[in-house]
Amino acid sequence: MRVISRAIVIGNGVAGAQNQCIGLLRALGLSDRYTLYRVNRPRGGINDKLRWLPINVHKQLDGAVEWIRGKPAKKLMPFPAESREADARHIAKVAQQAFERDSPILVVASGHDTISIASSIKKLVPDNVFLVQIQHPRSRLHRFDLVITPQHDYYPLSPEAQEQIPLFLRRWVTPRKPPDKHEADSDALRSAASAWHDEMALLSKPLLVVFVGGPTRHCRYGADLAMQLIASIKSVLPTCGSIRISFSRRTPKIVSEIILTEFSNHPRVYIWNGQDPNPHMGHLALADAFVITADSVSMLSEACSTGKPVYVIGAERCTWKFSHFIRTLHSRGAVRPFTGTENICEKWEYAPLDDTEKAAGEVIKAVAERGWRLLPYC
Repeated sequence: MRVISRAIVIGNGVAGAQNQCIGLLRALGLSDRYTLYRVNRPRGGINDKLRWLPINVHKQLDGAVEWIRGKPAKKLMPFPAESREADARHIAKVAQQAFERDSPILVVASGHDTISIASSIKKLVPDNVFLVQIQHPRSRLHRFDLVITPQHDYYPLSPEAQEQIPLFLRRWVTPRKPPDKHEADSDALRSAASAWHDEMALLSKPLLVVFVGGPTRHCRYGADLAMQLIASIKSVLPTCGSIRISFSRRTPKIVSEIILTEFSNHPRVYIWNGQDPNPHMGHLALADAFVITADSVSMLSEACSTGKPVYVIGAERCTWKFSHFIRTLHSRGAVRPFTGTENICEKWEYAPLDDTEKAAGEVIKAVAERGWRLLPYC
């Protein structure tokens, strides 16, 4: 029986997606034995409108356009020191070498941009890796050994959604396998609480953490939401000890600048500058309550896995599966709308979202069906 003792994570540069992969590895006992790779997509100008293209096609098209224009290829966003660029052939070669040493590799990928890379690895070395894809890839499911799908990816199966999808598009939009979920896990939060204790634990309580995402096709907003958020934060400040605000890489500059202008000099408000280390897990561990923009599905999922109060702003601007997802969280009692009338000291109880162990169990079972096993479970 071959034993999996190492893993590879393929991320898309989004903290929420990457944390899902690492959280799963932690539940499997492999969190200290993985290599991180990240896809790197061209950005800026027309590139931001081409994100629907597979990553490889997008890079080739961008290179051709720049060559025709006689300009050097655009520099892609730099990688953090702990990660390297995802290349399917390189990763397949690493997997092949490990397999020849009788140690197959577990590959875990998350996010739309990772799908083509991950499926290409499986195509190159189909028998030498165990490939887990988090988030539904929509097609070529045979290239994945296991797919772990967030509940909201299955919104297209609902009668409400089916009415919005033209009949000839349904086979391309609607996933066909049953859902599973994955959220932040308690071990990660305990570790983050220790790591960020000196910076956050001594802040005045209650600590309100505000996550600001960015508009999407189904959650459109701009300066209007920034102004709404500012007004509501000002209203609840008397009930807060301190506030920490963080932006995602999707946050429009106009939104971040409006918020920075308003709060950058406020003595009880700290705004993360976007530089490492990222306080995301520290925020999850040490916050007393959260305010999150409605577009941030990963952020909402992780915050709701803590069991702490979660307020959502901008839900009325969302449609499609984003709206459905927020309604689902609301029906579970996990989230409430952020209106500015709240007392941040108030608590409420709900069942935290936490399916990490279930997801890990499915991986262990599927690996065993292959005739392999994971080292921690020897």
